Amino acid sequence: MAKVSVKTRYSQLETLRQQFLDRARDSAEFTIPSLIPREGYNRTTEYHTPYQGIGARGTNNLASKLLLALLPPNTPFFRLSIDEFTLAQVGTNALKGDVENAMSSIERVVMNEMEVNNFRTAMYEALRHLIVGGNVLLYITPDLQMKVYHMNRYVIKRDFIGNVIEIITKDTVSPSSAPEIVKEMMKEEGDKSNYENTIDIFTYVRRNESNGKGWIVHQEVFDKEIPNSQGTYPSDKSPFIPLRYTSIDNEDWGRGFIEEYIGDLRSLEALYRSVVEGSAAASKVLFLVKPNGSTRLKTLSESPNGAIREGNAEDVSTLQMNKGADFNIAFQTMRMIQDRLQFAFMLNTSVQRDAERVTAREIEYVSKELDDSLGGLYSLLSQELQLPLINRLMFQMERTKRLPKLPKDQVKPKIVTGLEALGRSTDLQRLNTFAQQIAPFGEAALGALNIGEYISRVGASLGVDMKGLIKSQEQLAQEQQEAQQQALQEQVAPTVAKEGMGMVRDSAKQAQEQEAKQQQQEMERS
Repeated sequence: MAKVSVKTRYSQLETLRQQFLDRARDSAEFTIPSLIPREGYNRTTEYHTPYQGIGARGTNNLASKLLLALLPPNTPFFRLSIDEFTLAQVGTNALKGDVENAMSSIERVVMNEMEVNNFRTAMYEALRHLIVGGNVLLYITPDLQMKVYHMNRYVIKRDFIGNVIEIITKDTVSPSSAPEIVKEMMKEEGDKSNYENTIDIFTYVRRNESNGKGWIVHQEVFDKEIPNSQGTYPSDKSPFIPLRYTSIDNEDWGRGFIEEYIGDLRSLEALYRSVVEGSAAASKVLFLVKPNGSTRLKTLSESPNGAIREGNAEDVSTLQMNKGADFNIAFQTMRMIQDRLQFAFMLNTSVQRDAERVTAREIEYVSKELDDSLGGLYSLLSQELQLPLINRLMFQMERTKRLPKLPKDQVKPKIVTGLEALGRSTDLQRLNTFAQQIAPFGEAALGALNIGEYISRVGASLGVDMKGLIKSQEQLAQEQQEAQQQALQEQVAPTVAKEGMGMVRDSAKQAQEQEAKQQQQEMERS
């Protein structure tokens, strides 16, 4: 069988994607039309504006809640765990608190890298696409930037279990911004029109068919492979992270959250449109004058307010649409649909404050709320989004010497979700509870407690850099020895001083007696 180009393979999988893309565009039409626009859009396209805004508001609200739970500010959403056997092999001198501090320091470095590279902006965009379209692809660049591939810019193929086996992305670039190697390939093509049109660069990622482990990647342009674009990735450390909201057996693409409520959104859209158009018609007032009446039309139309004119009031009538009862029925139906959608979009159940620093309790509540309301979506994203993201980040940072190389299969990241969304602060609560439980035992309990180790674990739970903050055992022993020596000196000094004064007095007395004796001897000789 002849090998097909990546462009041809993309076209084959693009046909299978079309029905899912159409559903996504229908969902976007009632929420945020510019998110997944119709075919043929460009920079000058004037997008359709929905009559109702609850779809857009609900999408943004749900994406914000998911972002808060998945990437909580100032709190790592993962923990580095080390198995007890490995910890026992480290040695008795390396206490658990020191190991926890070291791993906590690595966690802060990784989270700081995500903050510096502004992962939140890209993640918010990706979550909106996931809610509306049900599918999105994330790509972590070699310099640790996050790129979001919309549904119409990539294709995907899964096996019967749902595991990804193929991913093809299409990047459309201008000739001026193309890589130098691509520009050289354009010169070889000799097609001058290519310099005026955009260029499609295809990236093909597939499972390693030889052993079923790892990924193989290469790029093509003009149906030719780009030199030096080949590469491999470990199985769990691929920079491509495909996401889908819900999965159906034997389907390569997922279904979005909006698709589940498209009936309510479509009905609400129709009702809002009818009310808006009906209100515009109902607000129009016309005055009718009898053709054969005594009141002249010109006199009525040209008379200012408050003027006195001859005429018959019965000749003039007002034409209005008396549809108030119909509007009431529409309003009741709209209110009922809005209540359902507000509950679905979690617009009426929130404790989140508009503040820079959100408390750990709020993060915990939002996480539990998402897990309960969305049927475990948050837990699903923890395994399909958070874990691959952390694995890739740590892998890339280790390769660039930004992180120390961790022992393979011994130190692993663990995503903290649900009620455990507080991260290491959960350990702090347990430590505080332990301290409260042993407090009634008094000095006996405190004497049995390793205060230094307790302080180290508290610092690690709070995410505080303990380096240089807590004195080592050697420093404490040295300070204790110096204090004992100082106390001994202070105790011995009075005695030494007293004895010294006595010795001085004795020496002076002996000197005087010796001098007197010498003088007497000199007088006797004379």
